[in-house]
Amino acid sequence: MRKTFKKLLSLTLATTMAVGLAGCGNSASTDSGSGSAGKDSGKTYTVGICQLVQHEALDAATKGFKTALKDKLGDKVKFDEQNAAGDAPTCSTICTSFVTNNYDLILGNGTAALQAAVSATDSIPVLGTSITDYGTALDISDWKGVTGKNASGTTDLAPLDEQANCIAELFPDAKNIGILYCSSEPNSIYQSTTITKYLEDKGYKVKDYTFADSNDVASVTKSACDASDLIYIPTDNTAASCTEAINNVTGPAKTPVFAGEEGIAKGCGVATLSISYYDLGYETGEMAYDILANGADITKMEVKSAPKFTKEYIEDRAKDLNVKIPDGYEKISTK
Repeated sequence: MRKTFKKLLSLTLATTMAVGLAGCGNSASTDSGSGSAGKDSGKTYTVGICQLVQHEALDAATKGFKTALKDKLGDKVKFDEQNAAGDAPTCSTICTSFVTNNYDLILGNGTAALQAAVSATDSIPVLGTSITDYGTALDISDWKGVTGKNASGTTDLAPLDEQANCIAELFPDAKNIGILYCSSEPNSIYQSTTITKYLEDKGYKVKDYTFADSNDVASVTKSACDASDLIYIPTDNTAASCTEAINNVTGPAKTPVFAGEEGIAKGCGVATLSISYYDLGYETGEMAYDILANGADITKMEVKSAPKFTKEYIEDRAKDLNVKIPDGYEKISTK
C-alpha cells in the first residue's frame, strides 16, 4: 500500500508540474503576441495616407511621417499613399477606400484630407498634419487642444502675432496690406481674421483678396498688387500649389510677399516665419507609433505644435525689392 501510495503521489506531482509548465508556456505566448511593443508583436500595420495636394511642404510632412514609423517599426508597417490633386471630393473617395480596407490608421495631410478621414470613420484612428487650426477644421467651437474623438495630430500654425511682428520689422513704411488666400479653405479664413487684428494694431490697413480656386489666382493677385504695398499669404494649400502664377504677377508689380510658410516663400515670397514640415511629419509619425504599438488613446491625445519656428528670407527677391533684412533671419534658396 505504501509503495502504491508513493507511486500515485509521484504521478500526481508530475502531472501537476506538467500542467503548470504548460500554463506558463501559454501565458508567455499570449504576452508575446499582444505585448505593448509593436516591434515584438509580429503584427504588420497598414497605414493609409491621404495628401490633399502635391507641394513641397506637404510632401516633406508625408516623408517625415513615413520615416518616423519606419524608424520605429521597420518592415512591420506598410503604406497606401494617395494624392487628391487638390480636390476635396477625391479626398473623401480615398479615405472611404481606406476604411473599406480596414486600415489600422489614417493620415490626413491637409485640412480637406483630415476632414474626409474623420467623416469616413469614427473608429479607425485618424491623425492630421499640415493642419492650421483643428477647432476650425473639425467644427469644434470650444477648442481646448483635444478633439475627444478618433482624431488628433500636429498643427503647422506659426504664431500669428510673431508673423505680424516680422512684417512690421521688414516693412515699417508699408501702409496697405492685402491678404491673399483661397475662400474655400477655412483655416486660411481663420489665419486672415486673426492676423488682421495684430496688423491693424500696428497701424496697417488690411484687406482680404480671395480666390475660389486656381483659375482666378492671377486676376485676384493682380487686384491685390494694385491696391497693396505688401501681400501676406497664410498657410493656404491652394496658394501653395499656385506660387508660380502668383510670382508671375507680384514679381513684375514689385509687390513683396510675406508668406506663412517656407514653401510659399520659396515660390513667390521675400520672407517667412516658418517651420520644418519634415519635422512636423516626423512628430506625427511618432504619435502614430504610440497609437499603433502602445495602444495610446487618440481621443485624449493633445494636438502638437511644431518644435521650432525660424525667420527666413529669399536673398535675390529681397535685393530686387530693396528689402533690408535685419539680423536673425536665415537665408534660404529657391532651388
